[in-house]
Amino acid sequence: MKTFDLTSSPLEIENYLRQNSWIGPDEHINTVEKPGEGNMNVVLRVKTGLRSFILKQSRPYVQKYQQIVAPLERIAVEKQFYETVQGSELKAHLPKIFGYDPKNFTLLLEDLGNCQDMSAVYKARAISDSQVEELITILKAIHNSSSTTSFPDNLEMRKLNHQHIFELPFLADNGFSLNDIQDGLQTLSMAFKRDDELIKTVSDIGNTYLERGTTLLHGDYYPGSWMTEKDNLYVIDPEFAFVGFAEFDLGVMVGHLIMATENEDTIDEILHLYGRPVDKELVEKMAGIEIMRRIIGLAQLPMQRSLEEKRNLLKLASKMILK
Repeated sequence: MKTFDLTSSPLEIENYLRQNSWIGPDEHINTVEKPGEGNMNVVLRVKTGLRSFILKQSRPYVQKYQQIVAPLERIAVEKQFYETVQGSELKAHLPKIFGYDPKNFTLLLEDLGNCQDMSAVYKARAISDSQVEELITILKAIHNSSSTTSFPDNLEMRKLNHQHIFELPFLADNGFSLNDIQDGLQTLSMAFKRDDELIKTVSDIGNTYLERGTTLLHGDYYPGSWMTEKDNLYVIDPEFAFVGFAEFDLGVMVGHLIMATENEDTIDEILHLYGRPVDKELVEKMAGIEIMRRIIGLAQLPMQRSLEEKRNLLKLASKMILK
């Protein structure tokens, strides 16, 4: 049976909402808009005469790159993640779930307001200490979840992520021209794509990523998943969530903060705030991998850096991976 398409007209969306009893018989849609630039899914902000809410629907492909196949079930993983971690510590930092339609792979979520993601840190080249502390507090609460035995493997999403983190960026010929991003970047990347020791280390960590671990992870803990609205800080988009190793989330976070601030001491600061025993070397390697894949992979960032700055970041990342 064909699923309902959220890119339908406002009237069709209104009828769909009413059929699911998500709006009342006398409630009508005033506006439908995109709340921001989504990558994975169709996301809409719907405003009626009474309220505002978010509709999110997964497709059998990545919404931003529709040539990339992606599992529809990721929306169910997102729902289960929110339900799993909705403890008192996290309630203020996550959107509430108001409805779920498994047949049409659609979530009805709280509208968090006029939020902006934290991608501006790349342009500002800075992030406040208070925001870093709050982000670590949230991450610790996610990692502390004890309800992991029934959490789905999310293996198909991990396979997709594995390909774009640990494989494609390190292939000499992956069909993606980095010179389309920045002239000279393709040539710059080749020294790293031909480093056998580096590629072997990346591959080994990639194999660990595909194994089931013991810690519930967000799976994509970076500025695009961090939202701010005035003094409020939220974490969204946990469709890559899985039970794995804590060093993955920590490494991704460290990698992005290094790219934003160019502060090589970030790892020590983050691990001090995290305050739990982890494998520092693995965090460092994972941070290096994340830096590399964001500079020489498909998943580019809204980050303006000169070729020389990217060269320095890639050299630092290589040193971190091979340490």
